[in-house]
Amino acid sequence: MEKTTVFDVIERMSALIRSEERKKCTEFGLQPVHLQVLDYLSRCNKYSDTPASLTNYLGMTRGTVSQTVLLLEKKSYVKKTTDTIDRRVIHLSLLPEGKAMLGQARPSELFNQASDFLKQDELGHYDETMVNMLSALQKSNKSHSFGLCKTCQYFTLLPDGHLCGLTKEQLTEEDSGKICQEHRAL
Repeated sequence: MEKTTVFDVIERMSALIRSEERKKCTEFGLQPVHLQVLDYLSRCNKYSDTPASLTNYLGMTRGTVSQTVLLLEKKSYVKKTTDTIDRRVIHLSLLPEGKAMLGQARPSELFNQASDFLKQDELGHYDETMVNMLSALQKSNKSHSFGLCKTCQYFTLLPDGHLCGLTKEQLTEEDSGKICQEHRAL
């Protein structure tokens, strides 16, 4: 009997998640890319809430991302804001309607049900293995890691808060727990 490879397992898990995602999207009149944009914007910090970062994260063309953002703007799910310091930079944010839609359309229930089949100590072991696999794939692809800010080599814990060692800017607690395109693994 042939052994199942890690690639086969990850590919099948991805297919199941995407299938569930398509079902939810159909139910709410969205395309999977719309849900992916809403999900990303709910999890990114102030360094990663730009159309360019979104394009890098999704691995799509600027045109596709631009058209997707326009549609989500028309549906009042997303808002564009010009940066106050550098007027060339556009920031994207979720509007309350976008947050509500994401909460209804995110296919997390499948994963939650699957997690119930694993013992708690097994789940922790698998989490670490999957994070290591993702890191290896990102390195192989020479792509940004887009990790959580507080797990970055630049993250600095100060007595009165948090600091990004790269930009030398103060970080909020919320930004520290979100993904960042400038992330560099420890």
